[in-house]
Amino acid sequence: MDRWEREGLRSANNGMRNQLEHLLDSFERQQGRLADVFRELDNARTQASSPDQSVEVTVDAAGVLTDLRLTAAAMRQTPEQLSSAIVDATRAAAHRAQQQAETLAAPLDADFDDLPDLPDISPGAPSLNEIRAFFRGDNKDSPR
Repeated sequence: MDRWEREGLRSANNGMRNQLEHLLDSFERQQGRLADVFRELDNARTQASSPDQSVEVTVDAAGVLTDLRLTAAAMRQTPEQLSSAIVDATRAAAHRAQQQAETLAAPLDADFDDLPDLPDISPGAPSLNEIRAFFRGDNKDSPR
């Protein structure tokens, strides 16, 4: 190996080292913000009511039903009407919860967009961007 090849390898190593240091610094800065977002998501609750206000539901950030309140008017409905009102209110609350979660996570998502992807640093490494896109539903082949 001649001097020029060694210099080329040394330069490539320095470039890779700088990218990894930048990546690690960014992850360390984001760690605290990520913990805050997870804490907010863990505590987030969203409510929705049926159009006639006979049913009120509360869901968590994942859209899981955590509370259900029925008024006296709800008890006068047929089982089918009541069932429909519960499902509709829960669906509306889950949709709002998803929007709230996306809003809370948006600043972190934007910060991660500025980071290099792993294949940029190490060819053949799995792509974090592809994984993020899959979970966001950006992938057309996604089962979502």
